[in-house]
Amino acid sequence: MTYRVLRLILSLLAYVLLRPQVTGRNNIPRNGAVILASNHLSFIDSLLIPIVAPRHVTFLAKAEYFTGRGLKGRLSRWFFTTIGMIPVQRDDPRAGQRSLEDALEVLQRGGAFGIYPEGTRSRDGKLHAGRTGVAWLALAGHAPVVPVAVRGTDKVQPVGKRIPRLHRVEVHFGTPIDPQRQITAGTKPAQARRELTDEVMASIHRMSGQELAA
Repeated sequence: MTYRVLRLILSLLAYVLLRPQVTGRNNIPRNGAVILASNHLSFIDSLLIPIVAPRHVTFLAKAEYFTGRGLKGRLSRWFFTTIGMIPVQRDDPRAGQRSLEDALEVLQRGGAFGIYPEGTRSRDGKLHAGRTGVAWLALAGHAPVVPVAVRGTDKVQPVGKRIPRLHRVEVHFGTPIDPQRQITAGTKPAQARRELTDEVMASIHRMSGQELAA
C-alpha cells in the first residue's frame, strides 16, 4: 500500500512537471519475468521508468542511499526501500556479479528488472557500447528484454547539477527481444551474449536518436 501511494504521488509530480511522452507501454508483458534495458542520461531515469511503466520495476541503487545517518539518511533509506530498489556496494570487487545475482532473484520471482547495459550514466550524451551482463541475465533468467529509450532527462538534471530543472521528457518502450533466438547450434555462449547485447543496443539507438560513442 505504501508503495502504491508513493508511486501515485511521484506519478502526479512527474506528469505535472515533466509532461512525459510515453510510447510502447503495451510492449511490456503484464506478468512474468522481464528485463527493461535502457540508455542512461540522468539519475531520474531510475524513477521515471517505473513511474510510466505498467508494472513494478526494480532497479539497483548505490548503497549510500540506504546507509545515511540522521533524518536525511532515514528518509533516503525509507524512500529507496519503499520503491523497491536494491542496494549495491560499488566498492565491492564482486559488485557486478552480486548485482546480476540480485537481479536474477527478481526475475525468478516473476518480476520486472531495470538495467542500464552501458553500465553507467552517459556523461557526454552519447550512446556507449553495451556490456553483456544484460544478455547473461536474460539467458539465465529466461526473460525477454524490452529495450527502453529515455530522452530529455539529461536536461532535467544535467551533469554536475543537483537541483532538477523543468523539461519535457520522453520514454519509449521497444518491441520485446526473445533471448532464446540467440541460441542456435554451434553458437558459443560468449558470442550469443554479445549478439543479444548488440541487438538490444541497436533498438535503443533507433529510439533514442543518440550519437554513438566511438
